[in-house]
Amino acid sequence: MTTATTSTATTTVRDIPKLERTSAHSHIRGLGLTTELDARQKSEGLVGQRAARKAAGVIVKMIQSGKIGGRAVLIAGEPGTGKTAIAMAMSQALGKETPFTMIAGSEVFSLEMSKTEALTQAFRRSIGVRIKEETEILEGEVVDIHIDRPAAATAGPSGKMTMKTTDMETSYELGAKMIDSLTKEKVTAGDVISIDKATGKVTKLGRSFAHSRDYEVMGPMVKFVTTPGGELQQRREVVHTVTLHEIDVINSRAQGFLALFAGDTGEIKPEVRVQINQKVAEWREEGKAEIVPGVLFIDEVHMLDLECFSFLNNAIESEMSPLLIVATNRGITNIRGTDIKSPHGIPIDMLDRLLIISTSAYEEQDIKEILQIRAEEEDVDLDEEALLLLTEIGRSTTLRYAIQLITPASLICLKRKGKTVSAADVKKCYDLFVDVTRSTEYLSGYTDSMFEVSESASTATSTSTSTSASTSTTGNEME
Repeated sequence: MTTATTSTATTTVRDIPKLERTSAHSHIRGLGLTTELDARQKSEGLVGQRAARKAAGVIVKMIQSGKIGGRAVLIAGEPGTGKTAIAMAMSQALGKETPFTMIAGSEVFSLEMSKTEALTQAFRRSIGVRIKEETEILEGEVVDIHIDRPAAATAGPSGKMTMKTTDMETSYELGAKMIDSLTKEKVTAGDVISIDKATGKVTKLGRSFAHSRDYEVMGPMVKFVTTPGGELQQRREVVHTVTLHEIDVINSRAQGFLALFAGDTGEIKPEVRVQINQKVAEWREEGKAEIVPGVLFIDEVHMLDLECFSFLNNAIESEMSPLLIVATNRGITNIRGTDIKSPHGIPIDMLDRLLIISTSAYEEQDIKEILQIRAEEEDVDLDEEALLLLTEIGRSTTLRYAIQLITPASLICLKRKGKTVSAADVKKCYDLFVDVTRSTEYLSGYTDSMFEVSESASTATSTSTSTSASTSTTGNEME
């Protein structure tokens, strides 16, 4: 009698962890304005600052209508009043098609290139070129696809594919390159695909509704679409949006498009930019391209010097200039590199070109709502007492300090196996991580004690030195 032995293999299925990181402004979705450009108290991640948000909304409308050029906007306010948040909200409101570049004033001096070259590259990254071109495509539903792969290594694969629309049906012979493209996209009968005749690129648009009831395994991401109508072969206008800086890099480097991934673009010759500007102007006249002026946001603008401000004065008056938005938290201060005092550390001739938006300090209710939004963004549950304590901490210290306590408090809560962060968890974080005021007080006392010790040591040294000197003098007299 034969005994059959069955071995059972245990398979462990683990979820692949996703990298989820929240930044300081990842909760912002837009300016939170009505159709009449009135700011809601709490909307799209922004709270308060209604006058500043309304002014920013007017600027956005002017950009979208193409009625603003050679202009610059200054957002001035105390630290932690949402200047960068408003700039980020403007970029969200403008949409993905509008280029938005953000730099800090100190970056201009940190790069291995001249200041004017760094600013020029920032300006050209903020100017988009929408290039239009017509291409021939095949678009329809795959009725049948058959691929033959001969056993002989010398013969290449061959195949045949039948496509249809609601009006016609056609069969095509397949070459080796097209077979590779179809295999890579895993095209099967019932898929609706689009083929670019110029490049041979295959794009799977989805699965035909006619096959929605088929008894086959399909994942949750399968998209069902209708079978296209009309001719299989169509001429379609394709729009590509690139920035002037990307065109500069492609035309100034030997490796062409791959230079965009190299990181260090270096300085670009002015002759290259002149030729590119002439070519883009030709495309505009022929209707092949249009300019999309974007936004350049320079934070900490008081870090720039007179040379940079002189360049900005000239650059914003250019025909293809983007909208320049600068931000600062300084009042009357010296212009960098000089002894000249000026409002916001900006020269007067530059200030004359700026529309100024002012931000004010947040009220207690605004701080509470912002902390609630940040807690939801960081996936942290706060009870009412913890939220009130964080609000009080934000009011007495700074809003940024209170926001930074949310995640450490959630970790302390997790350590005690709790689900909701309590006021005790926040209090522990408050004791562990000190704010600027408490840190300054501690170090001031430590510094004072150090100076007292140093003074007493120096006094003792000078006393011993004088004693030694008087002793030697006495000895000389006795001799």
